[in-house]
Amino acid sequence: MMHLFGRVRLLSLSRQEVALLAITAVWGGTFLLVHIAMMHSGPMFFVGVRFLLAGVIGAVVFSRSLRGMTRLELGAGAAIGVMIFFGYGLQTVGLQTINSSTSAFLTALYVPLVPFLQWAVFRKPPSVMALLGVAFAFVGLLLIAGPDALRVGLGPGEIATLISTIPIAAEIILISVFAGKVDLGRVTVVQLLVCGVLAFAAMPVVGESVPDFSWAWAGAAIGLGVASCLIQVTMNWAQKSVSPTRATIIYAGEPVWGGIIGRLAGDRLPGIALLGAVFVVLGVLVSELKIQPRRRPKGEPGGVPGDSDA
Repeated sequence: MMHLFGRVRLLSLSRQEVALLAITAVWGGTFLLVHIAMMHSGPMFFVGVRFLLAGVIGAVVFSRSLRGMTRLELGAGAAIGVMIFFGYGLQTVGLQTINSSTSAFLTALYVPLVPFLQWAVFRKPPSVMALLGVAFAFVGLLLIAGPDALRVGLGPGEIATLISTIPIAAEIILISVFAGKVDLGRVTVVQLLVCGVLAFAAMPVVGESVPDFSWAWAGAAIGLGVASCLIQVTMNWAQKSVSPTRATIIYAGEPVWGGIIGRLAGDRLPGIALLGAVFVVLGVLVSELKIQPRRRPKGEPGGVPGDSDA
């Protein structure tokens, strides 16, 4: 059959893809810290501290390049920062009235959304194997969410979470749109600071007050501030050469890494979640497969003189 339909070749991961895999592992590991921090702080305050701190760290690291900030870089960073805020913010609003498994189920809808946005923005359809990888990753995320997530209504929490998938997907697309056109450090600093400022501005809107000081949320904010800066810098750098669809499949491994870290911390994953993790990994592998059309040897009907079956 492979002789009839061509050959399938598995390419090695590029350094950019390896970098995305690494930061996805870091990303997944943040769930435990956020869970601890939420016992001592409101979500908007914590997001504000986390991203403002990340922005300050970025400003120190990229201080030399900030003086040359252009309007394009300011606008690009602001647009991405707004998407990051709304993605986090709407998810947080949703979690006030729905459980985490339902939130995970609904948020997973951003995975199949990205390929269509990529097609619309870049006028280039994803490959068949990339779409198949998206399908595997999406099924895996649904399995990780678990059967309880299927009890979905149309309340305010569900609607807010569904809407959050749009800015989540838009962030990935915007990063690719501006990649290569702007300075990496400047855009990273702007998007982190914009997200942090918007989170603090949203506190009175959602009725949230400043919590009492606790090293639980302060320590987590410091750790996640460093992690957030690293994650956003890597995303902005890697997506110069990694397509939005391919990057999304890699990002789908976030809950898998979260589950691994949680397991090390004492949590026990159910069997269906383990199966979901397998599907996510398969999605990454399948999307890396490249189908090469079979070349017909000389003399075979339909063959081209000079072609070889190499």
